[in-house]
Amino acid sequence: MVEVKGLTKRFSKKTALSDVSFTVEDGSVFGLIGSNGAGKSTLLRVLAGIYRPDAGEAAFDGAAPFENSAVKETIVFVGDTPYFLPQATLRDMAQFYQALYPAWDAARYEKLREVFGLDEGAKLRTFSRGMQRQAALVLAFACRPKYLLLDEIFDGLDPVMRKTVQRLFADMAAQAGEAVLLSSHNLRELEGVCDHVGILHRGNLLLERELDALKHGLCKVQAVFSPMPDFGNALHGLHIQKQEIRGAVLELLAADPREDVEAALLPLHPLSVETQPLTLEEIFIHEMEVAGYDLENILG
Repeated sequence: MVEVKGLTKRFSKKTALSDVSFTVEDGSVFGLIGSNGAGKSTLLRVLAGIYRPDAGEAAFDGAAPFENSAVKETIVFVGDTPYFLPQATLRDMAQFYQALYPAWDAARYEKLREVFGLDEGAKLRTFSRGMQRQAALVLAFACRPKYLLLDEIFDGLDPVMRKTVQRLFADMAAQAGEAVLLSSHNLRELEGVCDHVGILHRGNLLLERELDALKHGLCKVQAVFSPMPDFGNALHGLHIQKQEIRGAVLELLAADPREDVEAALLPLHPLSVETQPLTLEEIFIHEMEVAGYDLENILG
């Protein structure tokens, strides 16, 4: 388990992180959202043991990572610009990581290398940005870390590779009980991957929630009418967060159970009523508005 308590990190007069606290359970995928400069990379580097916190603590199973080789053997960090040894091939880096990580899995390395179609004899500096990220992920997964820290890992990956990486995250967390922490400035990239998400802004963690808890009591309903009725006070008892009419379709986002929304619409004689899946963006827009923040300005 990862425990972050009151974490603060400063660089000269600038405070990059301020009193950040959250917990990541084993076997979960935690998404860290925030615009450029929000503090995501700094937070991941503190967790990886690269930076020492100025206040508070970050602990993996109760132990701090800074200058602690035993803890670092359980962590792999892939930065926004993956690092490789000069002139190294993928094979060279595999040998390098194998010497550092006791849990190195050669079979997993070979399987993932084939999945991504990477030439292990080619110089990594000749790879495209996307291929370098793929190489870094192959190495990271082959280390079989208990904790995988990834910074903007989807940048440079095409849609097919993004889906492949997303499946790897899910399998890693579900099968081995390992935890994944990944940062992004794009909510859509984390859709269907994370079970917990937090928003970091100007070094402060504004919001951290379990996605299933966020979805509870919030629903999106589409109703088709012909003609579109005068709603009057029919929807007055609902806690409507968003209401939009497009042609013959009424779309509602309400902080109410689905049954209550449908009960309010049925007396208006809709041709059809359908509950729609909520996107991660819709959920967080609602939560941020409740908290008094403008999500678009924060992530823009």
